[in-house]
Amino acid sequence: MKNLLFILFIGSSLAMTQANLSEISRALSNGNANTLAQYFAESVEIAIMNEEDQYDKAAAKQILQTFFTKYKPSSYSQVHQGVSKGKDSQYTIGNMKANGDTFRVYVYMKVTGGKYTIQELRFDKE
Repeated sequence: MKNLLFILFIGSSLAMTQANLSEISRALSNGNANTLAQYFAESVEIAIMNEEDQYDKAAAKQILQTFFTKYKPSSYSQVHQGVSKGKDSQYTIGNMKANGDTFRVYVYMKVTGGKYTIQELRFDKE
């Protein structure tokens, strides 16, 4: 019985994680800072090219809105994802095309309060 409950818990956690990643990928593809902000931790590290800092949720959302206004995304494709051994954190790496440029996007998430929250978001121009 314990094994069955454990399998159900892990299965539902993975399904929730996949749903989150799908929504995050769509938000990156559409340049939707509002949707991304729903997944932010209370404090988020944002790195855009050579500018990097720690922001609260509201400031991080504003930084992304400004970035997406300057670089309007036309597509995003996930290249790689991984989960920590303890299943308490995960990351995804992808490519975002915007205004003829390509950005390598790194999203690091950690379990906070029973759900995955974005701790770090990086955009590096290739």
